[in-house]
This record gives sequence, C-alpha cells and structure tokens, in this order.
Amino acid sequence: MRRWNGWGDDTISFALAPDALAFLAQRIGAGQGVTDASFAQACAGVPGSRLPPHRLIETGAEVRVRHALGQSLPDWLKLRYGRIGTVPDGVAFPESADDVRELLHYARRYRAALIPHGGGTSVAGHLTAPAGAQPVLTVSTTRLCRLQHLDRESQLATFGAGVFGPDLEAQLRAHGFTLGHFPQSFEYSTLGGWIVTRSSGQQSLRYGRIEQLFAGGAIETPAGRLEIPTFPASAAGTDLREIVLGSEGRIGILTDATVRVTPVPETEAFHAVFFANWRQAERAVRELAQAKLGLSMLRLSNGVETQTMLALAGHKKLIGALAAYLSLRGCGDGKCMLMIGASGAKAPARSAMAQALRLVCQRGGVHIGRKMGDKWKQNRFRNVYLRNAAWEHGYVIDTVETAVDWPRVESTMLAVEAAARQALAQHGEQVHTYTHLSHLYAQGASVYTTFVYRLAGNFDDDMARWRTLKGAVSQAIVDCGGTISHQHGVGSDHAPYLQAEKGAAGIAAMAAIFRHFDPQGLMNPGKLLPEPSSSSPSCSQPVAQPASQGVAA
Repeated sequence: MRRWNGWGDDTISFALAPDALAFLAQRIGAGQGVTDASFAQACAGVPGSRLPPHRLIETGAEVRVRHALGQSLPDWLKLRYGRIGTVPDGVAFPESADDVRELLHYARRYRAALIPHGGGTSVAGHLTAPAGAQPVLTVSTTRLCRLQHLDRESQLATFGAGVFGPDLEAQLRAHGFTLGHFPQSFEYSTLGGWIVTRSSGQQSLRYGRIEQLFAGGAIETPAGRLEIPTFPASAAGTDLREIVLGSEGRIGILTDATVRVTPVPETEAFHAVFFANWRQAERAVRELAQAKLGLSMLRLSNGVETQTMLALAGHKKLIGALAAYLSLRGCGDGKCMLMIGASGAKAPARSAMAQALRLVCQRGGVHIGRKMGDKWKQNRFRNVYLRNAAWEHGYVIDTVETAVDWPRVESTMLAVEAAARQALAQHGEQVHTYTHLSHLYAQGASVYTTFVYRLAGNFDDDMARWRTLKGAVSQAIVDCGGTISHQHGVGSDHAPYLQAEKGAAGIAAMAAIFRHFDPQGLMNPGKLLPEPSSSSPSCSQPVAQPASQGVAA
C-alpha cells in the first residue's frame, strides 16, 4: 500500500548502512529519531465535510487525509507530526470528461475551491488546501487512465491524463513504443501532472522535456472546454499548449493528453566516467552537450555528491578498490562522477557513446565501464526511498533546483550551497549539501542541490529550520539569475519568487489568462502566482556573482 506519510510503497525500504550513518554523523552530528503521529490520530482530527453530497465525492476522513498534501518537506512535517492543518472537504474520482464538467458546475454552484490531484508527488506545495470558510474539493484524475488512441504513423498516443508512469509505459510497450519520460517520481506521478508542472525526465537529452512530448489534448475549465489539436508545427498565433503547460491547475483540469512517442530502444547503456575536479568535468559536459551527439542522458555530480554516493553505496571493499584505482589515475579527493546514457537503435546509440567516451577521455576523464551505470538504472526510482530511512534516523532530506546559462553554473552551485550552510548555522546546525547537473543543454544546465540535516524533534522548530533554509537558497537562486524551478514547478513554495523571473507585466499576463478561464478564482487558489498581498523578493539589486571556491563542503 502507498505510504500515507512518506514516499512510495510501504513494503519497500532502502536502508542506511552503519557506514552511511557514521558518514552523516561525522559531518552533521548524530540524528535522533522522532515518534510519528499515527494515521488514526491524523484522521481523528478531521472535521466534518462542508460539501453537499454528490455521487462522485467521498468525504470519509481517511481519503481526505490521503489527498491533503504532497511530498514536500513541509508536507512531510505536517503529516509526520500530525499537524496537517486544512484538509479537503471531499475527494472526487471522475471517470470521464463529462464527470469533470459536472464537478466544475458543482464547484461553481457551491463556490468550492477545486484542487486537481494526480499522483500526489508534488514537492512545491501544489496540493495544500486553502484555509478559510470556503469549502475545498480535491479532484483525483487517476481513473482517467486509459490509452484512448495510438497513431502508429504519426507516433502519437492519446491517454487519459491521470495515467501513472508505469501504466503509461506498459500500455505503450505492448505496442512497441515508449514515451521515455522518467522523472524520479515516475512510479507515482501522472501524465497530467507532468504536463501542468513542466516536468523533466531523467533521459530528456533524447526524448525531450514534457513540453516537447505534449502534442495536444483537452482541458475542462470553468469557462468551458479547451481543445488543442495536434500539428507537427504551426505558425497560427499563440501556441495554446503553452497555456496548459505549467498551469498547475489554475485554469482547469486536463482530462486527455496526446503525446509524441518513439519506438522502444533496441539498446540502452549507462557508463560512468570520473574527473579529477569540477572545472575539468564541467568543461567536458558542456562540450558534450554542445556537440549534440544523440545521447539520452548526462548527469554530473560535484565532488561532495560523488563522495556521498560512494559512501552510501555499501560494498566498502569494492568502493575502496575503486578509489585506489582512480587515485592512481589522478582522481583523488574532489573527484566528480559523470553518468552518460545512450539509447535507441544499436548502431547510432553505440556510435554516440563511443564518440562521447572519446571526447571525455581526451578531456581527462577516467572511464570505468557500465557496472555503476547498470546499478544506477536499477535503483533510479528507489533512491528516493532514502528520505524514509533518513527520517527514521533523525535526518531530513530536501532539494532545490534551478537552471542557468553556462557562465553562471558553478557560481550558482556554490552560492546555493553556501546559503544553505549559513541558513542552518542560524539554528546552530550543520547541513550536508551537494549538487549535480541533471539536465544539460547547449545553452546551460540545471543545477540540482540536495540538503541533509538533523531533525529538531518538534514541529515548530523543524518548520522554522525549513523556512530559513528554503528562503535563503531560493533568494540565492534569484540573486544568481536562475529560474526558480527547472522541473518541480512553482506551487505555493516558489510563488513568492516568481515575479523576479517573470516581471510585473508577465505576472499580470498570467493572472489575466487565469481570470479568463476561471472568473470566480476557484481553481487551485494560492498556487503558482503570489497572493496579491504578498511581497515578492526584489530583483532590482545587482545579480550576485560569488567568487569560485571549489566544490569542497
């Protein structure tokens, strides 16, 4: 069964070995586990529903708690400590676009706030119910999950937008196709969720981000149905797909989505390469990205992330032997690991990998083969279970991500990591922080930073630590000129920083679009756009340009 207050299937665990716990204790201190609130306790605090009965709506406490929050750290704190706050008054499970239209009419009649819900994997506060007198209805799309049509000639597939990643791939692979969109949340997130948050899959270098894969579809809005036909390309004014992409439930509920699919790859391989230092590694991946060799993935870990991954991997003797070998090849302390993936028809994929390995070896890389790449692929959807294990030992794991042009990649990485250390120091705590580039472009790269720090052991202090950390690292991103989100969306957590990116005119344009489709303001209020009364961080100050300091923590 799906965990109600953590990540994933409750029968799956990803234990932290004693060596891994010793590694964390050495860097940030020993953690102290906390006693979680039980599901029964969480449900006991749920008030009665304010919604009139409806055939599609369930109002039991259990279903409402399970759909109240996502997977952000504040969501976890609320669930684990039993401080959930406002829960939806009901959860609807439509099975057709007609059902969705009926629910929209219902919400308008009773002036209920309406929150679309896919897989519940949001890490940016997309699902939080607004507090106040207004009733709240959450609409689960997960019964809209069927493969409706497959056009083999055009390589287009139409699905119900609530289809989960594994079910989507299983239905496609039965016909010899794949979408190729594999975010880390793949097992529990939905196609519609990917589209409305502008998701990026781990192999986007080959298959593209979701905006390249989304060809058209239908969205039910309070103002009526918006249908977007599919074209190979069009010069006919505004691309209506862009209104849906990244809309985060503010204009309506996506019911059907047509996506561009490709044949299942004949071969797929992931190879690991090590570099002596960050500067050497960054130069190599930039050249790889700009060479456009036809690879499916490039993922570069900085020195601390590389050290952390090796420490958490277990197999102490094998890792020790690898470290000794790499040291002889010039990759000692500060070494950085690059994962290279190639997928597709055998000859082009193998050629792309051979060209990539030749380039990185010319730039000082040490190629160690496929074994680590095979292990990464095996565990790529399981590593997130470390969040559960860390919590049990008194630690929390959180992340932020951005994207910047190449001249600002290293300075942004350093600024975000430094901001995290300074933020936790205000609470007398240390943070173990590290970064990787998860998506590479000719223009620049995503910068994805992880933070591990200790639980305080009570809700108020832990929420205060998160707020200090989140505010500091988000401001660092703004100051460095990065996007506030490369792949996780905006939700409520990032909304205060959006104006720095879009400007006043851009925010006003987005608000006007939302008002057009949702005149009463019922759709997912408080998400994406900052509240009118909130003050966005200023972007008038000069962009900070931190001096390079290397990658050591």
